[in-house]
Amino acid sequence: MMIQIVKFDIKTEYIEQFKILLDDDKQGSKNEAGLLEMRLYQDKKSPNLFFAYERFENQAAVDHHSAQAYTKRLLEALAVMCNSAPEVMPLNETTPAPLYEKNPKSANAQDELFIIFFIFKIKPQYREQLLTQFEHHITQTRSQEEGNILFDLYTIEGQDDTLAVYEHWRKESDVWDIHFNQPYAVETGKLMHQAVVGDLEQYMNFVTEL
Repeated sequence: MMIQIVKFDIKTEYIEQFKILLDDDKQGSKNEAGLLEMRLYQDKKSPNLFFAYERFENQAAVDHHSAQAYTKRLLEALAVMCNSAPEVMPLNETTPAPLYEKNPKSANAQDELFIIFFIFKIKPQYREQLLTQFEHHITQTRSQEEGNILFDLYTIEGQDDTLAVYEHWRKESDVWDIHFNQPYAVETGKLMHQAVVGDLEQYMNFVTEL
């Protein structure tokens, strides 16, 4: 499986047009057998920032997707619409959750979903310690917390100084009031303050699914 996050920084005047092209790409891709999952998000605080989370069967599926007319229209428009080139992050699997549609934990109708991309820079000497701590952290979060729907950690190909966390919660208070008070989250937090380059908040993107 090939997994990637793509981050887009769109000029304000093109935001609505970009969203239309994104939706066209998503709708067209539903007929692609090799595209296992595509989910699209817009940042709540910085509406010019967008994220795509994608899972493909293999490189051939990626190439097939890139060759489709709806994808080409999107890619060609980016030259005009983007403030900077899209950031493509190929992800290395750690312990990824099941495909969204097959996840045994799903949102309820009353849930006010709280979704986070937390892509952060780390000091190299802490990398293995962080990966070990997150393995425990993720296991406990998934099994113990009813408010958690999805919690994934990824390393990024070619970027040993960067980790990516991708989270879905039933509501925002499940994160701040419950999750961060769990013993394993407290331990992770202590390590993060030592290991992360700069302030943690600068790396947090709270997003709405499109």
